[in-house]
Amino acid sequence: MVSIPCRIVVSIPFASASGQTYSRAQGLAGGVAQVSRHRWVTMGEVAARAEVGKITVSRVIRTPDKVAPETRRRVQAAIRELGYVPDRTAGALSSMRSGVIGALVSTLGDSVFASTIDGLSQRLRGAGHELLLTSTDYDPALEEEAVRTLLGRRPDGLVLTSTAHTADVRRMLAASRVPVVEIWQMPDDPVGHVVGFSNRAAGHALTEYLIGSGRRAIAFLGGDRPNDSRGRRRAEGYAAALEAAGLGAPRPVSRGAGDLPNAEFGARALREARVRWPDLDAVICVSDPVAVGALCEARRTGLSVPDGLAVAGFGGLEVASEAALDLTTVAFPGAEIGRRTAEILLHPRDHTAPQIVDLGFRLIRRATA
Repeated sequence: MVSIPCRIVVSIPFASASGQTYSRAQGLAGGVAQVSRHRWVTMGEVAARAEVGKITVSRVIRTPDKVAPETRRRVQAAIRELGYVPDRTAGALSSMRSGVIGALVSTLGDSVFASTIDGLSQRLRGAGHELLLTSTDYDPALEEEAVRTLLGRRPDGLVLTSTAHTADVRRMLAASRVPVVEIWQMPDDPVGHVVGFSNRAAGHALTEYLIGSGRRAIAFLGGDRPNDSRGRRRAEGYAAALEAAGLGAPRPVSRGAGDLPNAEFGARALREARVRWPDLDAVICVSDPVAVGALCEARRTGLSVPDGLAVAGFGGLEVASEAALDLTTVAFPGAEIGRRTAEILLHPRDHTAPQIVDLGFRLIRRATA
């Protein structure tokens, strides 16, 4: 887990660069329940639910092997049902606010979340807040473990890039009443605030663009990583656009066991796609790193881009810029997501109702499609 001390800076509104901008209406979610000021479930409440004393609860937490099995079972059931998380800061000086914000990102393996973490940390600086950063590797079980650990630090807020939460995670978050912001997508069943964009709409828009430029045999590389709802929704948007245009069934290339969504996969996936569909004239890659691999493979085999094959990705990363690969891509406002998230967490009393903020995305047309 990485600890990042932070200070707050002046707000900078997101300015759209060249390219088309897409966004849903943003603002308060209508008709949603009020967000309560958070109050932690206490050891006393667990004791009452299990019909034991607080000392017994403490023993179950610290030395469970020294407690009778039936009593231990009742206490553990009460802990799980109430979403209780032991206070790891007990005994230390405390206040109503801990000065800690926890951020759980799906991966630290590439730069996709770097601008968001930077925007988040810039906003938190000066407020004396500490940013605790950890990776869940797209694994709900790892997320559950990390949420439990972070809640034990009694944070002032949590930032989550995943929406594939276990039932226990949802119970813990609800019981803690800590402000939570889910980012980088528009979840169907949010656990708190949301700051992001529609990945499904992004996939649909990019596919429509390729269809509009005359492409008809379009494959989608990736999008099937377990628990990666962002990639899956981009693929869903792609499939919906094909159906709307009457272009038949989707042409997905799935990751193999152990494949990461990187350039190596992109190269292999393009080779497979060309064998399966000789008429292929475009590929949409689930991310810019995958598109890098597809471009390298196309150039290695002498395939002309974009005349023989259009290549596009998602992310708007530096590698996609005009100075690099000049890749057609869908760019996301990562830094602004971080800044808006920090504002919500730093001023919880100003956001008593869940905020659903759709910052949209930009389709950037470059040389590859």
